[in-house]
Amino acid sequence: MANRYADSMMHLFVNAVAANAGGGLTYIRNLLPQLAGTPDLRVTIALSSGLREEFRTCGHIDFIELGLPTARRFRYEQSELPKLIQRCGADVLLSTGNFALRKSPVPQILLSRNSIYTSPDYYRDLLSRHEYRMWFDTRLRSVLARRSISWADLTIAPSEAFAAELRRWTGKQIIAIHHGFDCDSFTRDSSPLSPEVDAKLQRAQGSLKLLFVSHYNYYRNFETLIRALPLLRDRFAGRPIQLLLTCHLVSEKNPGAYRPEAAANLINRLGVSDMIVELGAIPYQQLHHLYASADVYVTPAYTETFAHPLVEAMSSGLPIVASDLPVHREICRSAALYFERFSAEQLAACVIQCAQSQELRSRMIASGLERSRDFSWKAHVDSILELCRGLINAKSCSDEKLR
Repeated sequence: MANRYADSMMHLFVNAVAANAGGGLTYIRNLLPQLAGTPDLRVTIALSSGLREEFRTCGHIDFIELGLPTARRFRYEQSELPKLIQRCGADVLLSTGNFALRKSPVPQILLSRNSIYTSPDYYRDLLSRHEYRMWFDTRLRSVLARRSISWADLTIAPSEAFAAELRRWTGKQIIAIHHGFDCDSFTRDSSPLSPEVDAKLQRAQGSLKLLFVSHYNYYRNFETLIRALPLLRDRFAGRPIQLLLTCHLVSEKNPGAYRPEAAANLINRLGVSDMIVELGAIPYQQLHHLYASADVYVTPAYTETFAHPLVEAMSSGLPIVASDLPVHREICRSAALYFERFSAEQLAACVIQCAQSQELRSRMIASGLERSRDFSWKAHVDSILELCRGLINAKSCSDEKLR
């Protein structure tokens, strides 16, 4: 039977209640404008309270704001969201936060994009930090995340590398659809960085500036990057090295439950505090100014699913030094140099190689600019909507057979 619903109005319900920081919020920021501009599509989105104002320009979208503490969120989603979905008359559900509804009243697509649940390195790291409660909580969440893949009609991963990991973990079919990127949208806002941030960047002029865009968390492996700094200082005796961080390494200024005190203590122990510039969180629409001020983008993460900053850095003309993960190689290809994820020595060697060879830098920059053009939010959304229509059509065919 032909797809009867391919050209008719579709009502999509997006569960984005878990999107309140990091990659989840970046995803919603880029998803909603694309959905708002799609003809013959009605969208209802559930999201955390306080975010509605940020998306005030996204017309033709109905917002449901939910002020829920994290501890109650999963239970609320399972018990109350199905009722909301039914009341608003949605045709299909897109769950963006790693957990699916066990009994969705409509066909459901799950976005699975958190690799800590499948990462042995993460569990070992938690135990080494004596984070036993976090270890137990993550194990519990991993059970729910794995079951969620069974509850959903389709599961999407943001990279082929992570999709393969999920297939090994669950034995289920997982579809890989890259997250997108829109350079014009990313660089559209011309408002400057705050005077405080700009002053810090001005003081770093003349230095070799390494940039790492992330709030502090354990799996981003800040400590390996910090341990590389004394090695770089010794090698570049005549040129200062500055590591630009978009966070503060104190718990009161860091979102979430991750405690940065160990990283701060390591900085003091190694005597590299003068090499680190803690910029704090930068508004997403102003991040392009920060990339433009840096010389090399560095990521030491030991587990990852996509990493938006890599595409942002490539589009901004930055060469990349990245931990040797399948995801990083898939996203960056020849735009990056790769190091063993816990080797500060290899990380430093890659930075040195990148900084000392203009020919290599030029090749990496050109490769990155070309590669960044392969990512498109429109293509991403089009692929998801095509899957949504396929699920709706399949349900319609099934319902007709039962009549």
